[in-house]
Amino acid sequence: MLRLPKLAQRPMHTDEAVHAIKFGALLEKGEYLYDRHEYHGPTLNYFTLIPAWLTGKKILADTSEKLFRVVPLFFGLLLIGIAVFLVRTMGWPAVLLSSLLAAISPSMVYYSRYYIQEMLLVCFSFGVMTSGWLYFQKKQIVYAIGLGILGGLCHATKETCILNFVAMALSLLVIYWFQLKNYREFLNKLNLKHLLLIIFIALGTSALFYSSFFTHPVGILDSYRTYFEYFHRTGQPNVHDQPWYFYFQTFFFKAGNGWFWSEGFILLLAVIGVWAIFRIKKNAGMDIQFFRLIAFYTLFLILFYTFISYKTPWCGLSFLHGLILLAGAGGVTLFNYIKVLKFRWLFLVICATALFHLGWQSILLNYRYEADPTNPYVYGHTSPDLLTLVQRVEEVTRAVPEGKELYMEVISPGDDYWPLPWYFRAYPNVGWWSRVDTTTAPAPLIICSPAVEPELMYKLYEIPPPGQRNLYLPLVENYLEIRPGIEIRSYLTKTLWDLDYQHQVEAGFDSSRSNFINSKEKFK
Repeated sequence: MLRLPKLAQRPMHTDEAVHAIKFGALLEKGEYLYDRHEYHGPTLNYFTLIPAWLTGKKILADTSEKLFRVVPLFFGLLLIGIAVFLVRTMGWPAVLLSSLLAAISPSMVYYSRYYIQEMLLVCFSFGVMTSGWLYFQKKQIVYAIGLGILGGLCHATKETCILNFVAMALSLLVIYWFQLKNYREFLNKLNLKHLLLIIFIALGTSALFYSSFFTHPVGILDSYRTYFEYFHRTGQPNVHDQPWYFYFQTFFFKAGNGWFWSEGFILLLAVIGVWAIFRIKKNAGMDIQFFRLIAFYTLFLILFYTFISYKTPWCGLSFLHGLILLAGAGGVTLFNYIKVLKFRWLFLVICATALFHLGWQSILLNYRYEADPTNPYVYGHTSPDLLTLVQRVEEVTRAVPEGKELYMEVISPGDDYWPLPWYFRAYPNVGWWSRVDTTTAPAPLIICSPAVEPELMYKLYEIPPPGQRNLYLPLVENYLEIRPGIEIRSYLTKTLWDLDYQHQVEAGFDSSRSNFINSKEKFK
């Protein structure tokens, strides 16, 4: 109910558009070539083939935002459901509470509707933790196979999985280091054949995706060489460099639009949960060792992401989900700790109020402020203004004889025109430029950054000889931003402007088209 409605309402973020365009080559040509410099792993693209095939889509122009965003949405729901496999470990009350918190968490809902790799990574990582724990509890080979597959999927999803793996390994080390007897027992019980099987399956699963199902073998090597690229970039200044407290501010202390956006209730219960699992040796229905493992795993991830200067809000989902699991333990422990009935009811009322606040935030942040800069999870997001420009281009192409074959130019320094390639995916004759090319004829419709306008005016009005100059008029007269603070402008020739004008006037007198203008004077 929180995740599925109006998947196309929010404009596509640049990252979403990039992944969608890259998927186009896989959909139309069956080609996917892993790039170790950009774009992350291939699982997002390959899993998108499933809804594309189910809906009969064969070309990118026929796809929609819904088709892409349903992929992270599915894994966001799967993340909630995985906890059911840990009922005997966590206990039903903790499973239900943590699942409820994961279901209504504003950030979990927001990024479950976001076509990027993060929700897949969090889901697969929790799957690794779950299958690994069940394997060491039961030593059944089915859990070893699941552990290998999920570990491989983690690596095939995003390079930052290495942080999750290191956090898991360090957590195990800490848990068993302080219990030397258990540590030796753990080593003695370790099945070498199963361990080799897990590693083989993980490497094989990862290789399957990175090699594009063995059609691009160099992708396997690139999936490991990419870490040299990331280590090199880590020490370089970056636009995404943020202060150490960035994630705490994003998730727990952000104000905007008269609201105080916060998932602090999760943090509060998680702190109580950590206190409980280290102070209470036994807790009814809960395996303390598992929660201690989650606590150390979450702590290590927080430390990693805090001290790495490169930060984006969605990267924090991995440790936030750890906090959600700990919050489940904290809430149940606190409820059991309260013995007086009236205080138990008071506690339940407080919890219900906090849960309502989280749910209401989810609704507001996903359906009212979904692209508003004051939304803590909006990060360099596309302005809804851009949809006005896209609509005007569609109106012009309906009015001119060339239709969608109309030649257009989009000019912006540094190729800073995304996500327009997504919105213009059905237009085959769009020229994408990072500078004004004075050696080519100007397009009849031009979209550009204000920074290139002086050179563009020179090309339009000074290079052509008298009598061969076209008059260009604004396509959209209002101020438009492609992203907050980044303006975009658009122009079309007087000839196209007249055709568009005539089309709009004719449509305006059609009473069945109430969304258009109602009179020629109003249009003027």
